[in-house]
Amino acid sequence: MNKLLCALLLYSVSALASGEEYSGRVINVLDGDTVLVSRDDHPQAPIKIRLVNIDAPEKDQEYGMASRQSLLDMVLNKPVQVVTQAVDDYGRVIATLRVRDLNVNHAQVQRGWAWENSRFHSNKVLVAMQQEAQQNRRGLWASVNPIAPNLWRKDHLSKLPAATPEQVVNNAACAKKSCARMNSCAEAREYLARCKSHALDGDGDGKPCEILCATEKKPQH
Repeated sequence: MNKLLCALLLYSVSALASGEEYSGRVINVLDGDTVLVSRDDHPQAPIKIRLVNIDAPEKDQEYGMASRQSLLDMVLNKPVQVVTQAVDDYGRVIATLRVRDLNVNHAQVQRGWAWENSRFHSNKVLVAMQQEAQQNRRGLWASVNPIAPNLWRKDHLSKLPAATPEQVVNNAACAKKSCARMNSCAEAREYLARCKSHALDGDGDGKPCEILCATEKKPQH
């Protein structure tokens, strides 16, 4: 598959994911803002959903598991409505999740288990919900000064040991860091096996770039 065709494929996948609405069931909760959804019309290809406009603590971070548990209680094994907006560099669909009349994205912020993370803080509803959760010291706001996930990630990565010369060479051979730069699902699988890239397999299930690989036709027997 040439690069132009691949780019068109990825653009088409992204376009399909933008503004689409469908029903499904949550089959796994990865952390406080990411789930796996089995679509009712395509149950054989689970989709990784990243909740839009919020940012929950990482699992290894303080309150990370509590945030995941909050989301798990709301959605696991429940029928949901997904309203999509885009596909990010990790191959995740960015979306709003609803369980009946409950906006799950809003609920995580309202309960104090996620930060409002809209672009330029433009979502005034979420901003107000976060302020109200802070004032009432709900969830992670019980802490005097909880660390935002983006700051925690920056500090965590800065403490990793410096790369050895051998690792520098290996890193150069593993420069492609996102699903958007893969030319095919086969390349993504080979790249994941060689480079162990978390960006290609954020949930650690051994399957890279779910959106890209889901578009590949299975071989005929």
